[in-house]
Amino acid sequence: MNSIISRRIAALRETFSSRGIHALIIPSTDPHLSEYVAPCWQSRKWISGFTGSAGTVAVTLEEAGLWTDSRYFIQAARELEGSGIALYKEMLPETPSIPRFLASHLPKGSVVGIDGKMFSATQVEQLTSELEANGLRITSVPDPMNEIWDDRPSLPKAPAFVYEERYAGRSCQDKMGDIRTRLAEKGADALLLSALDEVAWTLNLRGNDVHCNPVVIAYLLITPQSATCFIAPEKVAAEVADYLKKQGITLRRYDEIETVLSGLSDLRLLVDPKKTNFAVYSAIGCTIVRDESPVALLKAVRNACETSGIRAAMQRDGVALTRFLRWLENAVPGGKETELSIDRKLHEFRAAQPLYMGESFDTIAGYGAHAAIVHYSATPETDIPLQPKGFLLLDSGAQYKDGTTDITRTIALGELTEEEKTDYTLVLKGHIALALAKFPAGTRGAQLDVLARLPLWKQGMNYLHGTGHGVGHFLCVHEGPQSIRMNENPVTLLPGMVVSNEPGVYKADSHGIRIENLILVCREREGMYGDYLRFETLTLCPICTRGIRKEWLDAEETAWLNEYHRTVYERLSPDLNEEEREWLRTATAAI
Repeated sequence: MNSIISRRIAALRETFSSRGIHALIIPSTDPHLSEYVAPCWQSRKWISGFTGSAGTVAVTLEEAGLWTDSRYFIQAARELEGSGIALYKEMLPETPSIPRFLASHLPKGSVVGIDGKMFSATQVEQLTSELEANGLRITSVPDPMNEIWDDRPSLPKAPAFVYEERYAGRSCQDKMGDIRTRLAEKGADALLLSALDEVAWTLNLRGNDVHCNPVVIAYLLITPQSATCFIAPEKVAAEVADYLKKQGITLRRYDEIETVLSGLSDLRLLVDPKKTNFAVYSAIGCTIVRDESPVALLKAVRNACETSGIRAAMQRDGVALTRFLRWLENAVPGGKETELSIDRKLHEFRAAQPLYMGESFDTIAGYGAHAAIVHYSATPETDIPLQPKGFLLLDSGAQYKDGTTDITRTIALGELTEEEKTDYTLVLKGHIALALAKFPAGTRGAQLDVLARLPLWKQGMNYLHGTGHGVGHFLCVHEGPQSIRMNENPVTLLPGMVVSNEPGVYKADSHGIRIENLILVCREREGMYGDYLRFETLTLCPICTRGIRKEWLDAEETAWLNEYHRTVYERLSPDLNEEEREWLRTATAAI
C-alpha cells in the first residue's frame, strides 16, 4: 500500500509547477469543515493512507508530514510506515507547527498552496499571518486531486428526508424565528449557515450523505423575510420540496452558493469565520458581521421533547447492550470470537431495537494491546481473537430517531494483571468524580476537566484527548459548542446540554481503558450567588466491576456506583426476559 502512497505523492508534486506553488497543505475536512466527510472529500486519507478521522498533511517538493492528535499516534505510525510521510504528534513540545515545518524546508519567497474550500476563513487568516512571518506566501489553488485521483467518488446523492416534529420538538419556522431574534441581538439581519449539523437542525432535515452522520450536504441562507437552501436538486424529492415550501424555504442549486452570495447587498450578514470556508467567505458581497453562529447554542440546549427522546433512546440502547454483554460473556470462552465478529453481533442487537437508524460511528473494539490505540478500527488484517483474559475496550454508539448514543465500556474477559486493575480503578474514580460534580451556573467545561484527571495525575498518568464532547440529537456524535477538556473553551455549561464523560488511560503494547457515559446538565438548586447545576447520567448499561480495586473507592464513590447500577436494573429489566434479567441482576449487584 505504501508504495502506492509514494506514487500518489510523486504525482501530486508534479502538479505544483503548473499552479505556481512549492508546497501544499491537505486537511481532513470538506467544504463545510466537517469532522467526518463524504468519500469524495477524503483527500488526506487518499494521499497519505492514514485512515484516522483527524489529521493534516503538508507536502513540499522534498518532504511530507502528517500532523495528528494523541488518539491516533500509534495508528498513524503504523499506517505511515514506508510511505515517506513523517509523523508529527500534535500537542507535544518538540512537534513543530505546520508553518514552522514549511519555513524550515522552503526558501523565503516560496508559495504554499491550499484549496480554499477546505479551510475556514479564520484558518486562512492565521496561516497567512504565520507563513508571512517566515517569509512564505499562501495562495488558494483549484483542488489538485482532480488531476491525479482517477477513481474519485462523486458527490453524495442520497435523498434528504424530513425529521418529524414529534422527534425534533420544534418546527423549522419556530427555530428560524428564534434565529432571527438572536441575529438582531448581534446587530445582523441575515445568516449564512455552512455547518451541516446546523443546517439539518434548522430545517428539520436529515440525510445519509456522511457515514454515520445523518446530515445533508447543503448551505442555508436566512434573510429577514426569506430563506434559501442550496442543495443538489436530485436530493430533494417532491415530498421534501413541498415541506420546505411550506416552511418558506426557497431552493437553489448547491453550486450556486458563491454566485448568490456575491450578488448580495444592503444586508448585514452574520458569518462564523471558523465554520465557513475561505472560498465561500471571500465571495460575499454585502457587509459581514463576524460572529459565532447562534444556531450552535440553540441546538446544544435540548428542548423537553429531545430530552425525553434521548432518555428513551438510552433505554433501548441499554437493552441491546445488556443482551450483547450477556452473549459476550458466554461466547468468549469458546475461542471463536474476534474483534470484528463481536462488532457485527453488537450491530445485530442494536438493529433489532425500534427507531434504530444505524451506528453513530464505527465501533471501536480493541482487545488487549489494540485498546491502547485510542481510535482503533479492526480490519481483516489486524483482527484478533478474544481470549478469556485481559481487557476488551468497546466504544460504540447508535443513531435512533429520538436520539444519538455514545458509550464506552472496558470489559474484563478473565484474569487481569495488578497494573490493569489499578489503571481501571483510577479511570473509574475519575469518571465518578465528574458524574458527581455540582457547580455554579457559568462554569466552563475546562474548569471541571481536572475532576476526571486527578486520580490519574496523582499516579503520574494522563490522557491527551478531551474528557467530554457534545452530542447531537439524531445528528453528529461529536457536536459543540460545549466540551469538557483541558483546552480553554469560553462556552459555559447550560441546563439541557448533553456531553460525554470519558476519562481513560492508554499504555502502548499493553492495554487501554476508557469508561464513557453521556450526561445531561441539569439545574440542582439555588445556592450562594446564584443557581447551581449538576449532571444526570443518561447512559444505561452495567459498568464492569471485575477490574475494580474496591478498597480504592471511598464511600461516596461506592454509593454512586451502586445507585447507578440500581437505576440501570430498574430501567432495563422490564424489557428483558427472565434469563436476561438474572444476568443483569448479577452484573449490577452492589459492591
